[in-house]
Amino acid sequence: MYDYLIVGAGLFGSVFAHEAKKNNKKCLVIDKRNHVGGNVYCENIDGINVHKYGAHIFHTNDKSIWDYVNQFAEFNNYINSPVSISKGKLYNLPFNMNTFYQLWGTKAPDEAKAIINKQIEKFGVKTPQNLEEQALSLIGKDVYEVLIKEYTEKQWGTKATKLPPFIIKRLPVRYTFNNNYFNDKYQGIPIGGYNKIIDGLLAGIEVRTNVDFFKNREAYKNIAKTIIFTGKIDEFFDYKYGKLEYRSLRFENSTLETDNFQGNAVVNYNDGDIPYTRIIEHKHFEFGTQPNTVITKEYPEKWTPEKEAYYPINNDENQNKYERYRKLSQSESNVIFGGRLAEYKYYDMHQIIASALKKSKKEFGNKVS
Repeated sequence: MYDYLIVGAGLFGSVFAHEAKKNNKKCLVIDKRNHVGGNVYCENIDGINVHKYGAHIFHTNDKSIWDYVNQFAEFNNYINSPVSISKGKLYNLPFNMNTFYQLWGTKAPDEAKAIINKQIEKFGVKTPQNLEEQALSLIGKDVYEVLIKEYTEKQWGTKATKLPPFIIKRLPVRYTFNNNYFNDKYQGIPIGGYNKIIDGLLAGIEVRTNVDFFKNREAYKNIAKTIIFTGKIDEFFDYKYGKLEYRSLRFENSTLETDNFQGNAVVNYNDGDIPYTRIIEHKHFEFGTQPNTVITKEYPEKWTPEKEAYYPINNDENQNKYERYRKLSQSESNVIFGGRLAEYKYYDMHQIIASALKKSKKEFGNKVS
């Protein structure tokens, strides 16, 4: 008999298992994939740590979370500074003075502000009803049409006029020449890849991969006092209120006989006639000097239950549906739901860790660090 059965060996499940073990609890961690780590898993190809499920850059303002992950791996000083290609031209992200110079040739913040404010006044609306109106009201026409419209429509698989405005409640705009995508105080990539963190979290804990909880649900429910469930909450309840919706991704890897393909870890491809949204060159996350390189093209796709669920579609219909599932989950006295699928939220890594630590603290009291 186990104290905890943890369904899912991603960040949430691994953090909870680690805290449970520290509190002398017996845990079994299962995962339907053939590896642990969930979406932060790295596959080593030619000595390069390939982010198998898309780029993961750790960033946080919370020193306690930063200290927590640094128990398991040393982080480098990688700064996320993506660029975007639109109609054959390169632009810096997030939107900053470099971007505005590339668009308009402006060199002073006041010049850029004047152009943006003039465009907002002309094209913006007071109460945006869709993503396009929201973007025009926040950043004006030029930035929207060059760097947002086609990329967003490609990512979500529909016209911007059909998308809800809350997807971009705000846009990062800087009137400085600062290409750091994140504002957080702490940022970096674990030296040696994210597997080092997951392996550290799960050290000494029984783990079984290639195990689907739902294929032997009754047996697994009876081997532990409490279940930590990190899968899809609607699936747990047999889709009683219908299926929640997501967007999915497909990744196409290539190993190239060159030491440097694009000169940057992340390059976005804005144009709608290019089917992928970005190319990731993994070696640049860890400043690699290998003779070859590995790139990944990232294709957004319509989600079906057979595919991985990446981005929850948090429109009113889905949120109302999720809220019904959340209320239903409160009736499960021996199940704790956590993680992006169980909570139907697009969490960043530090947010998942914070959520797992919060629920661990609630379960074990103050014996959580």
